[in-house]
Amino acid sequence: MRSLLVLFASASGYFITYQIAGSKFAYIGFASGVLIAVLALFFEERVKKTPLKIVIGGAIGFITGLVVANLLTYPLMISNNNNRYLELSAYLVANCIIGYVGLSIGMKKGDEFDGSFFKNFNGPHAAEPNGKKEPGLIIDTSVIIDGRVAEVCETGFLSGEIIVPQFVLQELQYIADSPDPIKRARGKRGLDVLKTIQSNKKVEVSITERDFPDIKEVDSKLVALAKVIGGKVLTNDANLNKVAELHGVTVLNINKLATAMKPVVLPGEVMHILVLKEGKEHGQGVGYLEDGTMVVIDNARDHLGKSVDVSITSVLQTTGGRMIFSKVKEDLKRPVYQ
Repeated sequence: MRSLLVLFASASGYFITYQIAGSKFAYIGFASGVLIAVLALFFEERVKKTPLKIVIGGAIGFITGLVVANLLTYPLMISNNNNRYLELSAYLVANCIIGYVGLSIGMKKGDEFDGSFFKNFNGPHAAEPNGKKEPGLIIDTSVIIDGRVAEVCETGFLSGEIIVPQFVLQELQYIADSPDPIKRARGKRGLDVLKTIQSNKKVEVSITERDFPDIKEVDSKLVALAKVIGGKVLTNDANLNKVAELHGVTVLNINKLATAMKPVVLPGEVMHILVLKEGKEHGQGVGYLEDGTMVVIDNARDHLGKSVDVSITSVLQTTGGRMIFSKVKEDLKRPVYQ
């Protein structure tokens, strides 16, 4: 099929040039036909990997460029219509240059088109009743690898389009190809989580090709993208959280959500805790709740490996999470056991 395309293009170029400029320049048309066929095959492969909005933008820009090229060239060729070679060259050069400029501009502007106009017509993710479109959620690498975002998406609490930047995908792929087995496993887990999110019908996921070549850090690119499109950053990275807030970008932090969802513990409550290891201070023991919250227990060193009743003395909220301080209950209602 591709061989027929090359043959047809070369024959068409030869015949058209023969009719316009004569047999002397027919070989130029033949070579031009072969070149056009090769370029067509090249663009066919590129189109398969390019989002539809960029393809449409490029096509509109290319057609507009050709129209402009011919409109500009025709008046100049009226006075030189006897020189067919000059006329053919002028049209060829003008169409190539202005057509390429139109194609380039159309593809860049096509990437900026969000399609919200078409989504307003009975689409599953149409605009809100007040006419305002829900801001997109720009997801970062850390929250994808973490994996909890897939479960949050399943609950339906996240609203708005989830946007995955191409540079985040590249970072995930780089981690998945790492020679370090731990990093490689984390990268593959991130790709699996992303695939799970894409298959979830409760959320809309899109991949944006927009990049910022002048910015090297991925976190800085995320902040820049959020400022450009007016979106929110979805992360569990504390440092990215702080930087984004300094730039006035709204941040949704999965860790903060998890902390907020932990049950409230008040001083004086009694809990049953397994003492797993020694604490930093003398005589302390350390245990954990089911959600991973650390419980520091005074005078529990002698109860290592045992479950004891403890009385909560205080609760400390830190940037890394919540810590509970307690002491072994003196009047145990149930015996200490292995």
